[in-house]
Amino acid sequence: MDDHYFSADPAVPFRRQPVRATVWGHELSLSSGSGVFAQGRLDIGTAILFRETQPPAAGTFLDLGCGYGMIGLALAKAVPTARVWAVDVNERAVLLANENAAALGVADRVTALTPDEVPTDVRFDEIWSNPPIRIGKPALHALLLTWLPRLAPGGRAVMVVGKNLGADSLQRWLGEQGYPTDRLASAKGFRVLETRAVNNG
Repeated sequence: MDDHYFSADPAVPFRRQPVRATVWGHELSLSSGSGVFAQGRLDIGTAILFRETQPPAAGTFLDLGCGYGMIGLALAKAVPTARVWAVDVNERAVLLANENAAALGVADRVTALTPDEVPTDVRFDEIWSNPPIRIGKPALHALLLTWLPRLAPGGRAVMVVGKNLGADSLQRWLGEQGYPTDRLASAKGFRVLETRAVNNG
């Protein structure tokens, strides 16, 4: 079986590859790597997420399934007071995200970890994610039901999901779980969803 970017320790040789992007008016020069999602590029879904949203004003944020850190680092650059936690099961992704945070000068506000390393008492004002849909529906549902309860009261999650990968059914399912979810935008086969934590406390 081929290695996947959601493997904890990909077996493919580790080669770094630069990625450059302009997000919310900020230039980001990052390193991606083999065995990590979207090696060498800003993927279309994340690009749409950025294009269809504006950065929040302040808060504590989670980049869920961070890869090499593009979303969390964009938040840190756009929101000078932001505290960002970035999580990924892929240890190579965590390494790259922390390296990129240091290179951008935001390592004091951005921490990349594997999920089990995040302190249990941390709550998030917002979760931002291009979630790993290809792990399968049961695993994706379990992932979201692990992290959505950690939203602060009144918090939200912003996610980009491919329509052909089940964005609309995911939107309905989230509502059924007590997380009202609206579609903020639809572009190039992707939905940008906003999920509210109305009952978290």
